[in-house]
Amino acid sequence: MSTEIRHEAAEHRYALYLDGELSGVADYIATDGKVYMTHTEVFPAKRQNGLGGMLVQAALDDIRLTGAGTVVPQCSFVGHYIRTHPDYEELLAS
Repeated sequence: MSTEIRHEAAEHRYALYLDGELSGVADYIATDGKVYMTHTEVFPAKRQNGLGGMLVQAALDDIRLTGAGTVVPQCSFVGHYIRTHPDYEELLAS
């Protein structure tokens, strides 16, 4: 199974593809130097093997790499991910 995560800026999301099929999304709103992570979902039929964590990690890594802004985790999954992976805490908006 091939896994790909794409930043789809026009749709304001990071998208998870499994074998070319859209299988999950991490939606966001970027404004005023902040990236509000609003919703994360791996579609029910595709939930397996930590795919949600892989999706959030890729999104946070991209935000860090591009300097897109600080993160406001409005999605509880993103908030939990950051709390359990302290190397991402510096991305949090104060």
